[in-house]
Amino acid sequence: MRLRCLLSFIIVIFAVTVNAQSGGSWVRINQLGYLPKDIKVAVLISTEEITPDISFRGSNGQPPILPATQHGTPNFSLVDAKTGKTVFSGQGKIADATYWGLKSAFRLDFSSVQTEGDYYIEAAGVKSPQFKIGADIYEGSVDFMLNYMRRQRCGQNNFLGTVCHQHDGFIVDHPTRTGEHIDVRGGWHDADDKLQYVTTTASAIYHMMLAYYQAKDKTIFKDNYRADASPGSNGTPDILDEICWGLDWLSRMNPAPKEMYNQIADDRDHAGYGLPQNDNVDYGWGPGKGRPVYFITGEPQDLPNPRTGEIQLNRTTGVASAAGKFASCFALGAELFKDVDPAFAKILSGKAEPAYEFALEHPGNTQTVCVVSPYFYEEDNYVDDIELAAATFYTLTKDPKWRTEGDYWGQLEPVNPLWAFGFARHYQFYPFVNQGHHLMAKSEDAVTSKKFTDFMRQGLQTIRNRAGNEPFMNGVPYVWCANFAVIGAASYAHQYKEISGDNSFEEMEAALRDWILGCNPWGFSFIGGFPKGAVSSRMDDTRLGGLVDGPIDEGWHDTLLGIPKVSRSKDPLAVFQNGPAVFHEHSYGTNEPVIDGTCYMMYYLSMMEQLGKEQSKKKSNTVTDAYGATVRIDTTKKVIHLVFSADSAFEGATSILKTLDKNKIKASFFLTGNCLRMKEHKAVIKEIVKKGHYVGGHSDKHLLYAPWGAERNKSLVSADSLIDDLQKNMVELSKFEIDIPSVNYYLPPFEHYNKDHVRLIESQGQVVVNFTSGLRTAADYTTPDMKNYMPSQNIIDQLYEFEKQNNLNGSIILIHPGTHATRTDKLYLRLDEIIKTFKKKGYSFERL
Repeated sequence: MRLRCLLSFIIVIFAVTVNAQSGGSWVRINQLGYLPKDIKVAVLISTEEITPDISFRGSNGQPPILPATQHGTPNFSLVDAKTGKTVFSGQGKIADATYWGLKSAFRLDFSSVQTEGDYYIEAAGVKSPQFKIGADIYEGSVDFMLNYMRRQRCGQNNFLGTVCHQHDGFIVDHPTRTGEHIDVRGGWHDADDKLQYVTTTASAIYHMMLAYYQAKDKTIFKDNYRADASPGSNGTPDILDEICWGLDWLSRMNPAPKEMYNQIADDRDHAGYGLPQNDNVDYGWGPGKGRPVYFITGEPQDLPNPRTGEIQLNRTTGVASAAGKFASCFALGAELFKDVDPAFAKILSGKAEPAYEFALEHPGNTQTVCVVSPYFYEEDNYVDDIELAAATFYTLTKDPKWRTEGDYWGQLEPVNPLWAFGFARHYQFYPFVNQGHHLMAKSEDAVTSKKFTDFMRQGLQTIRNRAGNEPFMNGVPYVWCANFAVIGAASYAHQYKEISGDNSFEEMEAALRDWILGCNPWGFSFIGGFPKGAVSSRMDDTRLGGLVDGPIDEGWHDTLLGIPKVSRSKDPLAVFQNGPAVFHEHSYGTNEPVIDGTCYMMYYLSMMEQLGKEQSKKKSNTVTDAYGATVRIDTTKKVIHLVFSADSAFEGATSILKTLDKNKIKASFFLTGNCLRMKEHKAVIKEIVKKGHYVGGHSDKHLLYAPWGAERNKSLVSADSLIDDLQKNMVELSKFEIDIPSVNYYLPPFEHYNKDHVRLIESQGQVVVNFTSGLRTAADYTTPDMKNYMPSQNIIDQLYEFEKQNNLNGSIILIHPGTHATRTDKLYLRLDEIIKTFKKKGYSFERL
């Protein structure tokens, strides 16, 4: 539910915005930038008729000479921001400028440029803002948006440094328990107001969970905050902490089978904007002493208006839209936490199927309640919620029973009615994208997969058809909270391409994504404070990372209560307000961040961040061991990675360096803090760094993380201790002028760890590596008095035999550069022999 009062705040409007009285031309771009292999299209819009005569560049400074078929189509140039040189020239594609009440509009396609760098576009006498092409543009984007979720926490909020709503809440509309207290503290405030809804919370949680569950590379999710949202690490990725926070609240809202609650508080909250700890609204239990908790009855609901006594019932017809959301969240949540928190996972698992059965018992929609204003979540559909629950069960279990269930409910709504009809009341057809279709389309059953892939295509085609020749290729209806439908459609298009291989909607996906990030008539990014330095819709600290509602039909906007109609003469964005939608930076109708849309965006950004990693120069085709550590890198190439790990013994370092120099190869060294602090090693370590070898962490104190033998899954160190030790290792590395952000590989001490340790280390942005499974070179530490002593010749023989049987493509060979004095048979003294043998076999050597 949106804040019903005028929100006032200060926002800096950069040069890309325009005074209401002026005209001109503007080039709109994605302010975050573009991946190298992205579809890249900027949009030129103008209040003037653009002809070739006023195009910006031609050869040798002359106006361009265009073919007759391109009359009126301007040239544009992509310019390297560092050199000022044009790296690409093209012609714009005419778009329908009248759609936005303008005179000229062109789509400027520069997709063929894949070279990373900083650029700007020149066209029709104007420049775009500077932007970047790079594989790393999305790095950290998911974590940035988590800022908003932490800020929205209810109950305990460590961002605000306080607590709020500690008396929640008191049951209302229950046949026997009305007035009874129930502990439902937690969750998130929905938006700028302080209400809480299962409707939006469940959708937010599910999209965060889907982002984590589907991520092949979970290192994109960092661990910079504890479970209570205070700064620091706790060994769990921050996104899982936030998911857990939401699931705990959702579980409280379903304390027993068939006992479900749908919302906390109502629009009596809208007495004015304020921080949650100052909420003193009196719902009948005293100012700030408790809020109503609405029981799900499955029937129309409302409470009497305290001012008039009138009752305006919602249109609830059943429980399925809510129960389906509970079921899908509990099912996927149980999967995510089965190893992280087994006890919590068991609770969630026990609630999932009963919630689904409850949905089937009482099919129909559950709407939210308003008491004073006419605004509530008017969700009318529910079959998509049942489908999503069944599809989630099917995805997790592969049980054909759930495929049948998902198929039945899914075909009842092939296309979201918002997309099909082009209009909806407030949240009438929610959520705005059907993730159940996408899960069903991934079915191993060919018939099911084709059916739901076709459903996805039909939905996307309706949006594309509605867009027509609109300059920004946005065919999503401009209903209230349209931005959430926009990014939902972009996600859908991305999923469709991954499943079908059909790239028909690739440009539309890019356009919808770019719309959110600044390629829209107003030139605003619709995410608060993101990207850094961009023109974004909300700059205040309490809303960083939140996705705002976005542009809305003007007629709808001007009927919203609590905000006056904006005078065109005073509107700095007036020149862009002549199309199908308006955007006002001071209006809760267009510029209020909300948790569900934020998490839709988070899900999409997680896919983009992974895509960026795939497009980067980092190696692929890796192999991991049973615990998740990387043990081979790029198995498609005959490349060997030599690594040397040391704690205190490092006497062989000089010999190793000479051998590496002699063979003109680079290697990787993993050193403990103990080693780095020893005076006798400092000179050779500096030499290693100077020669360009990789130098990474091996712990600070050379801790033993896990027991040897059968109890390896246990941990001998706490999460805090491990992370603290790792960070101290990084501090010691930095003293040798090593660029710590570039230190992205970590070798655990003793080369011994378990799954929890790998997850913990990788939450710190490190990739855990170890020697290739099956190799015995690491046995070079053994001494003759040990039962497992292995002479160097035996080690080398085993290495050569392993290569014959398995090859060493992408392998990691570990040799200790220091061993006990009683071992005189040093393997590192035979390094030259090993290198030459494998070079003759066609292998090359690279550092990590």
